[in-house]
Amino acid sequence: MTIRKTLTAGLLTATMLSTAAFADTTMVKEVNVDVEMEDLENATAAAHWTMISDDLENAIVERLVDRIDDEGVRISIDVNEVELANTLQSAAGVADSSLSGRVKIISPNDNSKFNTYDLTVTFAQAILFFPEDLDVSALTTNSKEYYDGMIAAFAEHVVKRLDG
Repeated sequence: MTIRKTLTAGLLTATMLSTAAFADTTMVKEVNVDVEMEDLENATAAAHWTMISDDLENAIVERLVDRIDDEGVRISIDVNEVELANTLQSAAGVADSSLSGRVKIISPNDNSKFNTYDLTVTFAQAILFFPEDLDVSALTTNSKEYYDGMIAAFAEHVVKRLDG
């Protein structure tokens, strides 16, 4: 009988903890990424980053699939176009590259769910999202793996900061 009471108490506690954790989870209604491609004076950068708005939006939404709600917050990101161009022009190479933007969290329903911050993701942070067998020393800023890793790292940081 003692084991049953202990299991029941343990399950009840686990249920309450998971419910409390879920209650603190920020739900999301919308994700919007803005990049003014006409502000990119470098044609190579404009061509290379042409799909960044859609790709970054999709990467964030993929991480939030279980947190979509009509009453949720709106995430708005304005990507730094100058940084995009500089990353591709940099003579220093991929190790010094980054992806930057201003992130705004807006809630029409909850006054505690407002936040604005600048986010910069570096190449070192993106390495975690590269394929395991990738030779990082041969990577260039115009490779698909580099692009995918930077997008994934940025999306991951946006989602982590939602509840932080």
